[in-house]
Order: sequence, then C-alpha cells, then structure tokens
Amino acid sequence: MLVTKSKEVPHNWLLLDGAGKSVGRIASEAARLLQGKHKPEYVPYHDVGDHVIVVNCKQLQFTGKKWQQKVYYRHSGYVGGLKAEAAATVAAKDPTEVLRRAVKGMLPKNKLRMKRLNKLKLYPDAEHGHEAQSPITGEDLR
Repeated sequence: MLVTKSKEVPHNWLLLDGAGKSVGRIASEAARLLQGKHKPEYVPYHDVGDHVIVVNCKQLQFTGKKWQQKVYYRHSGYVGGLKAEAAATVAAKDPTEVLRRAVKGMLPKNKLRMKRLNKLKLYPDAEHGHEAQSPITGEDLR
C-alpha cells in the first residue's frame, strides 16, 4: 500500500454557506472536509484535509429550544471555577463560537486536531477575505 505524504496532497479552499442551516449539519460537513475524508488519499494519521470557509454564521439555527437549553461549560482550574453559558449567550458575544465548538467536538482527539481546526475560517456575515484563494463552493463537491 502506497501512502501519499500530506505535503504532496493539494489543500484546496472550500466555501460553505450557513444561511438557514442547522449547526450540526454544517459542523459535520466542515469536520469531514477538514479531515480530508472526501479525498481518495485519506489516512487518519496525515493532515490531507482542505481549508474550509463558513460564511453567514449569524444565520445558523438550532432545532427545538437548544438556544436556551444547550449549555457550554468551561473551568478556570480553581475551586468553584466552573462557568456555564447558554448557547444564545455565547452566540450573542461571538456568532462564530457556537460552530467552532461544534466542529472541534467532531474532530478526532489527537495531535492533528488543532492543526485541522486552524484551517477553519468562520465569518458571521457573507463577506470574507479569502477571494484570492478562489474557494470552491461546498455544493460543487457532491
């Protein structure tokens, strides 16, 4: 079996539009593209994934009452340092944070996780600064 090195695989730029779509659907698609599972060269121990740009993160939706009931936790490391925030509060501060946390949770927990997550570019509106990379839209991949 011949395995291609990660430097030999081209890393494309892909554009996904989150307008009116579910957070989980966009997150799972982004995680799949970041890992490179859509490529024939995919192996779990090489970074062969693409760069993913997600626009319109403000318009992402949750089903049901998840905006109020879904809780994100973080801990300062000190006694009594547990903080909890609802998804609506997190999205009000930074609309891209909800999607970033969802994608981070869907990526494998290994040494490549942060390298792959750094290839994810999130924007709350339709404007993004990656026109020079000429990204391919996500619908063209199917």
